[in-house]
Amino acid sequence: MAATRVYVARLAGLAVLGPDGESIGRVRDVVVAVRYDRQQPRVHGLVVELPSRRRIFVPMLRVTAIEPGMVTLNTGTVSLRRFAQRPGELLALAQIVDSNVMVDDPDLPDLDDVEVYVVDLGIEQTRTRDWRISRVAVRGHRRLGRRRTVHVVDWSRVSGLEPYESGRPAQDVTALLQQFEGLRAADVAHLLRELPEKRRFEVVEALNDERLADVVQELPENDQVDLLAHLEVRRAADVLEAMDPDDAADLLGELSTGERESLLALMDPEESEPVRRLLEHSPDTAGGLMTPKPVILTPSTTVAEALARVRNPDLTPALASMVFVVRPPTATPTGRYLGCVHLQQLLREPPAHLVGGVVDSDLTPLRAEQPLAAVTRYFATYNLVCGPVVDGEDHLLGAVTVDDVLDHLLPEDWREHEDSHGGVTGHE
Repeated sequence: MAATRVYVARLAGLAVLGPDGESIGRVRDVVVAVRYDRQQPRVHGLVVELPSRRRIFVPMLRVTAIEPGMVTLNTGTVSLRRFAQRPGELLALAQIVDSNVMVDDPDLPDLDDVEVYVVDLGIEQTRTRDWRISRVAVRGHRRLGRRRTVHVVDWSRVSGLEPYESGRPAQDVTALLQQFEGLRAADVAHLLRELPEKRRFEVVEALNDERLADVVQELPENDQVDLLAHLEVRRAADVLEAMDPDDAADLLGELSTGERESLLALMDPEESEPVRRLLEHSPDTAGGLMTPKPVILTPSTTVAEALARVRNPDLTPALASMVFVVRPPTATPTGRYLGCVHLQQLLREPPAHLVGGVVDSDLTPLRAEQPLAAVTRYFATYNLVCGPVVDGEDHLLGAVTVDDVLDHLLPEDWREHEDSHGGVTGHE
């Protein structure tokens, strides 16, 4: 049975279907128009994410039913225009939930003059088929480790959500972070770019350094620079330390010499040294594209040990596809490069065998100074997703992976454009 009263937090992630059951996307937020006079705000529509990750606006007039697990529309034809927030509109989940407010309700005297925060918003359909925010679920801030009781009050009893007050600092981000749980870093980066600037930086402040580093690596270069500039310089250095060296070098390469040196000086020398080496190479050469931390082994390593190394969940599939065999030392730049062993070869060998006995020494390594065009031809010629990079004395410097090559072959703004083929039937 279709609901006429729901809470917005329960809408997040629901499937959006057309009248014939065709999938259109998923609900990501609710667009409301908050009034100055404390009258119940009207719900304008839903922010729906298409399979292509583009976010569009679907008016509430198109919604025929809200049911457990799904929202049904009265048409399968929707506008594919990217959602853009208009003046006077607020996003219920991104900008209202977690806001600090005050409650003036005679039935709840304990909340007088006490700052609480919004947990959820109740919306209901009126007799005119409009949807409006009617109720607000609030909770007091945690004290001595105990969570306070949730109270549901009428919208008119809440102050602090008027448009001129909704941009106040120190808005919590708990609900937003819950939406990001389990998502890939690339998807979190995409969602961050969709947030209003204030909320974006509040989320950035709340993410731990490792998670933020993963997300930063998936942002367009301009956004990376803006985000880094927003961070306190000590934390910016910590995030750079947590990034892959090649991505950190690419980002630092966008900064002025003074900014770059200041951040490198604050980084742990063990983390900054490989980044400094990468910065010595032109960004469109094998040396500038490579990562200095592939899987590197000596000839006396057993196949069992090699397989254990490539099972590391922190390795990308491309880096895990090949191990490199060198004379000690194994830290880059290594001793003399001997060759590589493909993962498929390791899987075919007895665990006790040594990798030195199955080394492929026929694959010519890349030279650090080779340009992007030569690297691209190399990958195409040998059907590789990962390739070794050596210097003039055959010391292994690192490895280039196919994703590094694609990043430089695609247009600079490729992360800012979604695939337009999202499986939606049409547009207005």
